[in-house]
This record gives sequence, structure tokens and C-alpha cells, in this order.
Amino acid sequence: MSPFFSNKRLIILLVCMIILVALIGYSMSDRKTLSWPEQFVADTVGTVQSAFSIPAHLAAGFFENVRDMRNLYTENQVLKSHLDEFASLQVELNQLRRKNEELEGALDLQDDLDLMDYTVRSAMVIHRSPDRWNELVGINKGAQDGIEEDMAVMTSQGLIGKVKQVSQFSSSIQLLSDQDITNRISAMADGDESIYGFIEGIDNESGYLQFTKLDIDAELETGQTVSTSGLGGVFPEGLMIGEIVDYENDEYGLTQTAYIEPSANFYHLDYVMVVERGAPTLEDDINPDAEADNS
Repeated sequence: MSPFFSNKRLIILLVCMIILVALIGYSMSDRKTLSWPEQFVADTVGTVQSAFSIPAHLAAGFFENVRDMRNLYTENQVLKSHLDEFASLQVELNQLRRKNEELEGALDLQDDLDLMDYTVRSAMVIHRSPDRWNELVGINKGAQDGIEEDMAVMTSQGLIGKVKQVSQFSSSIQLLSDQDITNRISAMADGDESIYGFIEGIDNESGYLQFTKLDIDAELETGQTVSTSGLGGVFPEGLMIGEIVDYENDEYGLTQTAYIEPSANFYHLDYVMVVERGAPTLEDDINPDAEADNS
């Protein structure tokens, strides 16, 4: 036998090459249908690809969702910071608007008080004790600025209290709402005839100032304005205090007590005016030692 045909490996290799070439030629021919081996291979490959592609798409979608969530979180944080900044700016704007209105009113009132021969000193509130919120506030003016005890203190809206303690560069103001029994301001209610009495602290139940010691026969009406009377010789006359909202007889039926809604806001105090009485009155000459209690 020829050595060529005795080499079985070579024969097998040649046969495989012939079959491969035949298959390649067959697969490259213009056919509309696939043979069953081609279909088997295509289906097998497709199944394997599907098995790998589904988890791959799920994993890709998961990481894409995570990235989107991270972006949304970052955007949300930025928006929240912008909202916080807007809120703080809105609060600051409201405060500036309120202070501007207060300063404008103070300038107008100061012009009016100057015409009435009152000396007016503007001051800024620098502290307020939380445990004595309704009693005392501090201002940045003292004895060096001409501030003295028992001077009237007011805002552009009305009277808020009087100077209680004075140091060289600051002072403490006792508010009208202080319940101290010595905190008494001489006042009068407008009407056909002036009705005189005293502002003595605040009523705890209603929150209104108490206008006490009023004549039992005095004809009071709601809406009447109450201002300082100037009879004590310390406070100027005509400083606005508030309006009568209610009144009643005292527990003994000897006098009346009216309840006053203050014209000034005791809770928002930024700038105040310390008012010094001008030229002395006839009562000052008669009673120069009038006590601050009857101011």
C-alpha cells in the first residue's frame, strides 16, 4: 500500500478540509432557508446570548438608576440650600422693612416732639432679658448722652415705658407692662372732659394695660385714646399710650378700671426715643419734688 494512504491522520485532515470548504461554500450560497446544523448553531448561540444579555441589561439598568438617584439627591440638596437661603433672605427683608418703617415713623415723630419743646434722644435696643421679657430692655445711651432716670421712652407708635437705671453709656428701660407696684404713669383719656388715672402694669388674663383709679362717674367709651397727662411734672403731656377696649368698676365699686390696647408693640423693639420734658410747668414750680410714681 502506498505510504500516502497509510497515513490515516493525513487522510482525515484532508477529508475535514474538503468538508469545511464545502460547508463554507454552501453557507455562502444565496439561500432562503438555513440548514438544520446552521439553525442548531444559531439557536444555541442565541439562547446563550439571551441568558447573558438579560442579567447584563438588568445590571446596567440598576447602576444607571443608582446614578440617577445620586444625581437627584445632589440636585435636591442644592434646591434645599437655595430654599433655606431664600427663607433667610425673606426674614432679613421683613426685618429691614420693619426697621425702615420704624425709623421713618421715628423721624416724623421727632419733628413733632421738637416743635413741642421736647428734647428727643434716639437709642438702639441692645439687650432684653428672657426671664424678664415684659419688664426691662437695655439701650445704648446713658448719662454721657444726657439720659436720666424716669425719662419717658417711646417708639414711633407710642409710649413703651420709662428709664429705670442709668449708667455712663447704657440704660435700662422699664416697660409699661411691668407688674412692679411702683410702675405707675399718670395718664388721661380724651373725651368731652378729660378723664385722669394711672397706667399700672398689665392684666395677665387679657394682656391689656390697666388704666386705674378712674372716677366712678366718668363716662368711658371703647375706642377712646389714652395718653400721658403730664401732671406728674416728669413725663411730657400728650404721649400716645393706646385705646380703651373695655372697662369695669373695681371690686369695691369706688372707681373704674379701663383696659388699654397699647399703640406700641412691646415685643419688637429695635429703636426707641428717650423724651425729656422741656420748659417746667406751673406744677413743677409748686411741687418740684414730684415723685416718679405719679409721673
